[in-house]
Amino acid sequence: MSKQNRYTTNRLETTHLALFRLWLDLFGRAFEQEDVYSSNQPSDDYLISLLNRDTFVPLATIDQQGNVIGALAAYELIKFEQQRSEFYIYDLAVDEKHRRQGIATELINTLKVLAQERGAWVIFVQADYEDEPAVKLYEKLGIKEEVIHFDIDPYSKR
Repeated sequence: MSKQNRYTTNRLETTHLALFRLWLDLFGRAFEQEDVYSSNQPSDDYLISLLNRDTFVPLATIDQQGNVIGALAAYELIKFEQQRSEFYIYDLAVDEKHRRQGIATELINTLKVLAQERGAWVIFVQADYEDEPAVKLYEKLGIKEEVIHFDIDPYSKR
């Protein structure tokens, strides 16, 4: 338990399918994309397969009532140039009523422990310039790098 027993942060496992679905719903609410995260969720078999992958890291912060109030999705990327890995934080969300209480930091600190256990050399994350709370959080925890991001459509003929 954390923060005077108000919530816990743990990795979701195959026995946590109901929590996984609440976790997805939290992302949908936080990003205002319920159509992406909530309305067409994958089957149980798909989610179990995903949860069985060691390189997928879903962390959830759960309050005493069993509500998912924080969510972090990360992937471990196994490197080829050296015997090491790095972790990529793909998504991070905190329920609006629970923001500014250290939950996002705790989620990242929980990931840091796992990354250390696996011998990772870095955790990285992207943020949109206009997402000021995220930028401030990541500036507090890490070193900012300016990069150019490209999305490549796998179906385009270019």
